[in-house]
Amino acid sequence: VKAGLEHLEARNVHWYSYLATLDFWAIIAVGQVLSLCITATNTFSTFLASAGTSIPAFQTIFNYVLLTLIYLPWTLHRTGPRAFLRLALRDGWKYLILSFLDVEGNYFTVLAYRYTNILSAQLLNFWSIVCVVAVSFFVLRVRYRPFQIAGVLLCCGGMGLLLASDHLTGANGGPAADMVKGDLFGLLGATFYGLSNVFEEWFVSRRPVHEVLAFLGVFGVVINGVQAAIFDRASFAAAVWTPAVGGYLAGYTLALTIFYSLVPLMLRMGSAAVFDISLLTANFWGVIIGIRVFGYVIHFLYPIAFVLIILGLVVYFLAGSILGDSKKPWLGDGQAEGVAGFGTAKLKALNEAKRRGLTGS
Repeated sequence: VKAGLEHLEARNVHWYSYLATLDFWAIIAVGQVLSLCITATNTFSTFLASAGTSIPAFQTIFNYVLLTLIYLPWTLHRTGPRAFLRLALRDGWKYLILSFLDVEGNYFTVLAYRYTNILSAQLLNFWSIVCVVAVSFFVLRVRYRPFQIAGVLLCCGGMGLLLASDHLTGANGGPAADMVKGDLFGLLGATFYGLSNVFEEWFVSRRPVHEVLAFLGVFGVVINGVQAAIFDRASFAAAVWTPAVGGYLAGYTLALTIFYSLVPLMLRMGSAAVFDISLLTANFWGVIIGIRVFGYVIHFLYPIAFVLIILGLVVYFLAGSILGDSKKPWLGDGQAEGVAGFGTAKLKALNEAKRRGLTGS
């Protein structure tokens, strides 16, 4: 691995070298798929709220059930029941923390939309980027280069244009039931999201993806089930149940499960910061959907904002390593503490070493 990393990083690279790699374009493509998934979940949540069904904890539990059904059998097949039990006893508490952060991020973000308007809720999403950058810097010892900081600021500027356009056109969701309460819930949800994104990046860089998603599903079902039983009983009783509501729940669950399955790839090839700024384009896709579904009229600032966000991602990777953010500083010398999984720098280094005949028999 060390020999492969040395060869990769010793290449004569230019400021644009990483932009010419397949990894960069894969990050752009996966980021937009994730944004579309987020747009789909927001759209189905809007449909549910319009139908009189607001159950923020209950509507997410099906996602964790589906993750468990998909990834738990896979993990048991790969590790065996005994090894899985030993793993659960050793690392279960870590996965419990990850699941708690993730569940609460989902819960408080959905809950915020009940009390505040869309413009305010989207503005608060910026806080998750601040949390990711701060935690990555102080805890994971990530050191951001000037181009990376400039890229993040450029993406935030693009999101600012989107919000300004919403304000100018009045597409901010209208009056809110309780702005202060909604904003506090949104801020809390963004904080949980930021922490869970960094923690998940740490996990998927060290462990197989199917294992992380299996534990995330199992603990997510338990935590979400308890939370729904405590806080969603009144909302569940008052909810409207129709075939259309069932369809909205199914669409929400499917979009969220696809989202959860692709996030580890983005976190391995990029980072939690790249993941968060990529999701800023979700508002653009939301308007495109809104034109067809809700009759929105697109403002001229939207295409400009979308280009700015994509340009910010390009600037983020300027003059950087040929490995981009896939090489994690907290994995030690030669990425020794990392897993050689798809999208990781460790696997890229092994493949490079094989191509150059540097591996043993």
